[in-house]
Amino acid sequence: MAGEDDKTSGTAMEAEETTDTTSTTSAKKPTKKKAGGQPSASEEGASPYPDMQLHRRIHQLTVQSEIIDTSDIQTKVADAVVKELENPTLFQSVEKLLGSASPADASAKMKEFETKHESHMKELLAKVEEAKENAGDMEVMDARVQIARFAAKSLSKDQALDAYKDLLELPKISSGKKIDAFMESSRVAAFYGDTVKSDNFIDQAQKIATEGGGGDWDRRNRLKVYRALSKLLARDIKGAATLLIDCIATFSCNEVCSYEEFIVYAILSNLLHLPRPDLKEKILDGPEILSVATDIPIIIKLINALYECDYKQYLHAMVEVEPLLHADPYLHLHAAYWMRELHILAYKQFLDSYQSVTLQAMADAFGVSPDFIDHHASQFIAAGRLTAKIDKFGGTILTNRPDQKNAQYRDMIQKGDLLLNRIQKLARVVDL
Repeated sequence: MAGEDDKTSGTAMEAEETTDTTSTTSAKKPTKKKAGGQPSASEEGASPYPDMQLHRRIHQLTVQSEIIDTSDIQTKVADAVVKELENPTLFQSVEKLLGSASPADASAKMKEFETKHESHMKELLAKVEEAKENAGDMEVMDARVQIARFAAKSLSKDQALDAYKDLLELPKISSGKKIDAFMESSRVAAFYGDTVKSDNFIDQAQKIATEGGGGDWDRRNRLKVYRALSKLLARDIKGAATLLIDCIATFSCNEVCSYEEFIVYAILSNLLHLPRPDLKEKILDGPEILSVATDIPIIIKLINALYECDYKQYLHAMVEVEPLLHADPYLHLHAAYWMRELHILAYKQFLDSYQSVTLQAMADAFGVSPDFIDHHASQFIAAGRLTAKIDKFGGTILTNRPDQKNAQYRDMIQKGDLLLNRIQKLARVVDL
């Protein structure tokens, strides 16, 4: 959302989308320097809470990975929850997640926070009533925004979502503000792992942006990132890839993920679906990606190895990528899927160059044993992911390049037969 203390002249609610100004509120933390992407007015006014980087750290505490220093992360999480957010509900949730009991003084401090928050919420509700009596719709909305953002910072998930619901039920609220509220609601739900509600809020925001024609260009652009990350969680990698690559040059959604993390998502998802020429143009030579290449060396190593057909290096890079997948909250659910698809991608690219090739030659190219190639390739062939067959006696893999034209012809015949059968059944019903 835009600034919480906006003061816009006039009575037209739509004018607020172009005249919003940002001021400091109780639910706003100090501005951080951007890691990348393009600055935007609506992003600057977006609520920093819930903090999705904190969500990432909490997730990392639950996974076993050699690349994660859990002691350092645990300290950062504890400091954020107790000192910055002062959130008793989140404190209890993290405590339960880690299976550790808190010191007595920490529990006492949480009790103090609950009392403090109850008092502060009464003050905020009083502001709403005062605005209703003595001010206009804009002031009422601003007061509701403050309540929602305070709840997202220091109260429970249900209290935060209820506060955003109250905001959305205001009689006069612009489509842009509704999109902001739905996006922030989706972050609250995602922070606590409720992907169903998060997806629902994103769908409602998208409906306003498309059917209602609401929201400015920047809000729609940020909404693309929300939708892309939602698709990653749902394993719709192709759908996510399309949205992510559209936003590379205009990324302005740092409240959800950093620019480097966004680029990792864009590279991995498009690696599975972009043709080689587009991969070279849009990823390998993309200026935005080159600008952060030194910050994501493992991912760059992976894509360069594939493009240069250095399959031995590619497999080494895959081994280094796997811990990154497990440590990421948007990729860990389907880490096994990602690893399988990366394997298949390399095998397909290698076999496309041959009509037949020995298992030994392929094993040498990948830097593994022939038995390793035989085991994995046979699984992919059986699953219909590789169009080849293995001659175990001769120690070779024979590729069967599908005839696209004949495949389309057979598909048309099958669908035609199915349609005729349905028409005949319908005709019998009509005759009766």
